[in-house]
Amino acid sequence: MRQTNPPGTEDRAQRRYVLAGHSIDVGRIAPGLHIVATPIGNLGDITLRALATLAGADLIACEDTRVTRKLLDRYAIETPLTPYHDHNAASARPKLLRRLGEGAAIALVSDAGTPLVSDPGYKLVRAAQEAGHTVTALPGASAVLTALTVAGLPTDQFLFAGFLPPKEAARRARIAELARETATLVLFETGPRVAASLADLAAGLGAREAALCRELTKLHEEIRRGALATLAQACATGEIRGEIVLVIAPPKASERPSSGDTDALLRRALSRVSLKDAVGEVAVATGLPRRELYQRALVLAKEENRETNLGAPR
Repeated sequence: MRQTNPPGTEDRAQRRYVLAGHSIDVGRIAPGLHIVATPIGNLGDITLRALATLAGADLIACEDTRVTRKLLDRYAIETPLTPYHDHNAASARPKLLRRLGEGAAIALVSDAGTPLVSDPGYKLVRAAQEAGHTVTALPGASAVLTALTVAGLPTDQFLFAGFLPPKEAARRARIAELARETATLVLFETGPRVAASLADLAAGLGAREAALCRELTKLHEEIRRGALATLAQACATGEIRGEIVLVIAPPKASERPSSGDTDALLRRALSRVSLKDAVGEVAVATGLPRRELYQRALVLAKEENRETNLGAPR
């Protein structure tokens, strides 16, 4: 008697992948959502487990079917594809959840690297978990970790901050927020915007070491290291292409004054000049972001006014 699959699942004749000329048959994977890391450039950076999962799934949800199709063609995988990205996530997610409810095995991939990093995948994972479906992660390539390993900068603590805002004012405001962080920073950037971003990073973060990691694992992989201002100047003189990861060193302990020292500088400045001028004066002296100093100066000014009022005769 022929065994039938649950409704909504695929009974495909070909569940296999081809590796180094050898065809490898696989079985249908367990129902649920499988988060599969895929190569960030070099298609050889795929795990055997990922290949078996992609071949054994009923459906693969991906950002761009054209991009994922190149990977599947490389390994002769015939699993159907369906798009799942920022622009269709709201309408596609219920359909995927319905398939999961019918017992389907769905693999989720991004265009490159580990899903859920700068893509809408986390909403699908959350919804699948809330609906009681099994969610499994298959680790693999990651642009963030790859860049960290070649940057030559501290890796004990790092903050992945995604893409900076494209507009100048918002970008500079975000950099001012990041200036407070004491960990190594990891950012994604595009070729057309990288020069402007590096210039703003140099202005907002000061003379920090950084690494510009371009086209990681690909034929034209390039790693540039230097101060932020030096990298900004180098990128300003020519067209930069490809996908870029910026890794920026944390501030040195000696470069950042203690909160007590900063408060003392602000109090002395506030006793002589306006709040705006005090912030500007201390910003020049310490290199700290004006936005951060402004918020602290407001608090100190209120404390000073309160103490003055309490000491006034009644």
